[in-house]
Amino acid sequence: MKVKALPFFFALAFAIQTSAQNLFIPRDVQAAYKNGTRSKDGKPGKNYFQNFGRYDISIKVSPPNRNIQGSEKIVYYNNSQDTLRNPGLKLIMNQHSIGASRANASDPKELTSGLHITAYKENGVAKPWDDGGPITFQSFKFTKPLVPHDSVTLNFEWNYDLSFERARDGVIDSTTFFIAYFYPRIAVFDDVNHWDNMPFNGSQEFYNDFNDYTLNVSVPKNYIVWSTGTLTNASDVLQTSVAEKLKTSFSSDSIIRIATLQDVSNKVVTLQNEINTWRWEATNVSDMALGVSNSYLWDAGSVIVDTITKRRASVQAAYAYTSKDFEKMVEYGKHSLAWFSTKWPGVSYPYPKTTVFQGFADMEYPMMVNDNTEEEPVFARFVAEHEIAHSWFPFYMGINEHRYGFIDEGWTTANEYLIGLEDLGEETATRFFQQFRVARWTLNNSEEHQVPIITPGNMLSGQGLGDNEYGKPALAYLAVKDLLGDVLFRKCLHTFMDRWHEKHPLPWDMFYSFNDAAGKNLDWFWNNWFFSRNYLDLGINKVESTRGGYNVTIDNIGGFASPTNFLIQYEDGTSEKIHQTPAIWEKNQMQTVVKVATKKKIKSLTLDGGIYMDADTSNNTWEVKK
Repeated sequence: MKVKALPFFFALAFAIQTSAQNLFIPRDVQAAYKNGTRSKDGKPGKNYFQNFGRYDISIKVSPPNRNIQGSEKIVYYNNSQDTLRNPGLKLIMNQHSIGASRANASDPKELTSGLHITAYKENGVAKPWDDGGPITFQSFKFTKPLVPHDSVTLNFEWNYDLSFERARDGVIDSTTFFIAYFYPRIAVFDDVNHWDNMPFNGSQEFYNDFNDYTLNVSVPKNYIVWSTGTLTNASDVLQTSVAEKLKTSFSSDSIIRIATLQDVSNKVVTLQNEINTWRWEATNVSDMALGVSNSYLWDAGSVIVDTITKRRASVQAAYAYTSKDFEKMVEYGKHSLAWFSTKWPGVSYPYPKTTVFQGFADMEYPMMVNDNTEEEPVFARFVAEHEIAHSWFPFYMGINEHRYGFIDEGWTTANEYLIGLEDLGEETATRFFQQFRVARWTLNNSEEHQVPIITPGNMLSGQGLGDNEYGKPALAYLAVKDLLGDVLFRKCLHTFMDRWHEKHPLPWDMFYSFNDAAGKNLDWFWNNWFFSRNYLDLGINKVESTRGGYNVTIDNIGGFASPTNFLIQYEDGTSEKIHQTPAIWEKNQMQTVVKVATKKKIKSLTLDGGIYMDADTSNNTWEVKK
């Protein structure tokens, strides 16, 4: 079918787009360049800083009582050049309280009275705490301003009730809890937005400093605790034989059943003290989360995550005996850590362990995953791999997911597809990716599906937020991989990660790090994918015979600089697939001419984008007229 050419003025409008475009830079980011905290070559500036805290937390958990009681000491270090007077405190456990702002409606029966801070000290001096109500961010005032390069010690005592919501934290069953966002924390103070005063509405995710944690969890006997960090007192809480199995699992390639159904039923897992206190330690991590249960089974094994040093990471799973998919969860986790460490992103897993805990949320935390149980094993592995991949983005990178979740979710979704190619084969992995990540927005012509990716996530909700954080940026990252080739792409990705791991990168730090490492100005590409209202739609304008083959003119109707494949049928009965990278759109992002060198006569030519699903395929095929 021959497709008519686009109107001349339409083509001309896009012809003015050239590789000389500069990126839009917000004024607060421009100020960071001026202040020397960031650099336009993508590196942290000479004045870059990050504040830091040491958290010593103790909590008491006594299922089926949902009340969590906690106390903590925070030593907070001001590494900035600013004197801090009015710090911010994140109180995310208030998200379930009556009257709190939420992105989605909650069943009133699942709401709680919220957080109750019962004691507060500053540098050892008791002070009254003004309850701010059902809010997840509260500003307060230091008695003595915190000058640069000084520290302050804060103590809090608090309690709150876990929610029954099938959410990121809460009650799984009467004796099984997943506990996240459970402690007051100092908000991030950074060089661009200063105090992160954004409320938590249950939609956006993380933005935390990298801190050191000691966590003591006191639970009744027979309750097992799984947490971020390293268990430092296994012999004080576990039966000797169980502690030995756990220790063996740290160097084992096999899956070891640390606590079987028989063990749990016979109450021979923990020591039989009335209360056992589990002690966990984690350094330079952005958060802590934990799960407790007296009925869950416990599996563990380990895998090499650094092929040079042979360093291993522990992989553990905690689950109900009825969840058959979790019986293979350690196997899935080991495969994930090894693959992500050596293939893409190809950076060794940075932590000593990961635990997949059966819950409701399909949600990641440092060294912890809270996943639903699934009847379909392929989908169970698919979800686990995605959540484990978050270990690199955001936890290794410290991304502000409130505003720029497309760095975190986008890279994770791209890596989800890459591991899927190996797990499932190209055909099935592509179908999965189309179904879960692309079809919803590329086949929908409503305006909310064309919001620029760069739009801060706190300004979005619903479909627009989901599109911009998952499928669209993942396609952009896979497209730049295709554009640069694997060797140069790996260099660029690792340059960005090396510069910004355990720091707080912005999108511009990523864009300019890639430009710097590639030795190329890729601003045309970043503009095309991240700053535009483009969508996916290519069409064949015409196919012309030349002396050396054919000239194929393609119209980029949707605008995205996407790769595509030419599926060619020749008159002699043979066929060929010729891949076109996004480079075909660098000079003119609206229309391009691609030369096909061949001595054969083409019978038909079809554009096939694979995961880059075309919004309108009616103009994707050209055939010789009969």
